Amino acid sequence: MKKVDIYTDGACSGNPGVGGWAAILKYGEHEKEISGFEEETTNNQMELKAAIEALSALKEPCRVTLYSDSSYLIDAFTKGWIEIWKRNGWMTSSREQVKNIELWKELDRLSGIHDITWVKVKGHADNEYNNRCDKLAVLQIKNFKKEQA
Repeated sequence: MKKVDIYTDGACSGNPGVGGWAAILKYGEHEKEISGFEEETTNNQMELKAAIEALSALKEPCRVTLYSDSSYLIDAFTKGWIEIWKRNGWMTSSREQVKNIELWKELDRLSGIHDITWVKVKGHADNEYNNRCDKLAVLQIKNFKKEQA
């Protein structure tokens, strides 16, 4: 099974507002950057979208270490929230439907394909790849706003 490192980040201008997402996939000496935007979204949705797009870019099942500065994303897997949500019919402990349910369902599906280790990194700190992802995501927002002007 191939070993891939993935770094992801999401950004939003306004929350909700214009959002950008980005990911860097690393396999051996190879690196691939992907990014995109949405006109009306939230920061959390962009964090999830970055992970979804990165995992979807893999052409075969891989052993993945996914790095993100989003506690929302990482904690859902490392603290078992997603398993609890599924057991409860995608309801939270307060009996409300999980927010961003379609994104979570897709992430759950993708996590069944790949062997993923979820790693929380400190945002806007000294992680070169996380910082690059942040710049790419913010650039998507800037480019969209420039086109609209």
